[in-house]
Formats: sequence, C-alpha cells, structure tokens
Amino acid sequence: MRHVISVLVENQFGVLTRIAGMFSSRGFNIDSLAVGETTDPTISRITVVSHGDDQVIEQIIKQLRKLVDVIRVQDLTGESHIERELVLIKVACNKGNRAEIMEIASIFRANIVDVSAGSLVIEAVGAERKIDAMLDLLKPFGVLETARTGSVGLSRGPNALKV
Repeated sequence: MRHVISVLVENQFGVLTRIAGMFSSRGFNIDSLAVGETTDPTISRITVVSHGDDQVIEQIIKQLRKLVDVIRVQDLTGESHIERELVLIKVACNKGNRAEIMEIASIFRANIVDVSAGSLVIEAVGAERKIDAMLDLLKPFGVLETARTGSVGLSRGPNALKV
C-alpha cells in the first residue's frame, strides 16, 4: 500500500543523506521525496512516499524516529490530508496541434509557461493521479521532458505536525 510520510527534521547538513541512507540500508524504496524549509528556517519538512504493508511502514517510522535530527514523524495516509505534486512537461507541438494541447492543459487547470515554435512547457499542480492522467493524454503528441517534484502533503483541519 502507498503511504505518505511527513517528517520534521533539523535543517542541518547531511540530514537528507542520513534519511535516504536509512531507507537504502534497510531495503525500503522511496517512490517520491520532497524537502523544503518550514516557516522556521531551522526546521525542514521532508515528505516521503513509499510502498509497503503496515508492518513495513511501521518499521520505517520507527527507524526514522531513531535518527538524531528527526523531530517528528507522521504517516498522513491514515488520516484526511491534502497531497499535491508539481510537474513541468515539455510537449512537442506544431501549428496543427498546439490548440489541442492547450485545451488539454486547460482541462487540467494547468498553465502554459513557455511557448516556442516546436514545443510548449506546461506547469501543472495536483494529485499524482491527475498528473498521470494528463501525461497519458499528452503522450501521443510527444512528451519531450518532464520534471516532477514528488508529493507534498499536510493533514486537513487544525491538526498540525509541530515541534
């Protein structure tokens, strides 16, 4: 089962290496990884997406909590949460299909952020399924490049992962 794990860490050199190393040394796979500072510049939030049964995820969380720079760990999967991903997609286009590609982008509430004679760059934000669905529709035109951020997520309502 897919799990979204949110981790608050001390914003220090080597923290990401230690977390990635923990996953690697124990044979856990990281499907998606996103890192950024919080409103407190001394703390960063790492969002990790991984697959595993409840036992595997429980082990991942226990191992994360043992790391020195880890402040808090929360599995967002079991609760109501908001999850988003950003993607930039460069699609081959010509005069004949440019309007159709722009229509697909519009349907997904995506933005055209660059236009050239032979390509468009589309920026989209949404759940992983939404991004995958848009990519499936754009593939026949020729997807030249993609850059995906990985998922980020927060729990809904007043609950917050705090120090």
